[in-house]
Amino acid sequence: MLLDMASNQQTRPGIGELAKDSARGRIGVVMGEIGGRVQMRPLCGGIEWDVMPDQVAAPTSREELSARLTVKNGNSQVGL
Repeated sequence: MLLDMASNQQTRPGIGELAKDSARGRIGVVMGEIGGRVQMRPLCGGIEWDVMPDQVAAPTSREELSARLTVKNGNSQVGL
């Protein structure tokens, strides 16, 4: 679910959706928001990291596909 805001503002992914941390160039899943920061987790699981809300954006279709393929390729190497 993308939150629709005024037309002059960007949309920000909601909890459980893929998002891009523009400060780090990483794609992850939005897990929640605590203390004014968005918590994101890598697609393959792992330790969450904090992101300032203005640095969280919806990934482009290409970025999302690339991230999902990376996970799929990693899973295929271990037989999943």
